Amino acid sequence: MDRRSGCPINLSVEVLGDRWSLVVLRDIMFGNFRTYGELHGNSLEGIATNILASRLKRLMEERLVTAAADPAHKQRTIYNLTEMAIALVPVMAQLGTWGARFLPATPQLSARARALAEGGPEMWEAFMAELRHLHLGASPPRRSVLAELDAAYQAAAQNP
Repeated sequence: MDRRSGCPINLSVEVLGDRWSLVVLRDIMFGNFRTYGELHGNSLEGIATNILASRLKRLMEERLVTAAADPAHKQRTIYNLTEMAIALVPVMAQLGTWGARFLPATPQLSARARALAEGGPEMWEAFMAELRHLHLGASPPRRSVLAELDAAYQAAAQNP
């Protein structure tokens, strides 16, 4: 691929800076949506089918996501994060914190961002270990950050 420059910020923006790539990664990472149907059906932003297909293809080309046939359903593909995508957890945590602080984010949808901000780098590392287990087959972690983030979301939903 042609790149505008070798600047690390530019290169990152070229890979992640479109309107949907980080949202698709967010949904795989935080929603644990692993199939096209799950990603499309659970999209908060209502991503169009052609855009989702295009972004998944692009994320695979950029080596952020891999695709494998679902052994339980021959016509379904399971998407997995790569180590390169898992390493974005601190970036996603910071983006969520920034958005919750400065933009009109809802309390319920900010709950995971607040939990990650409060948990800090220790929680981010535990979350990356959990994602490595789910997506790369690493050993199961002692802690389920996904469960903690879901609990924060559910608590915010009950106390709007």
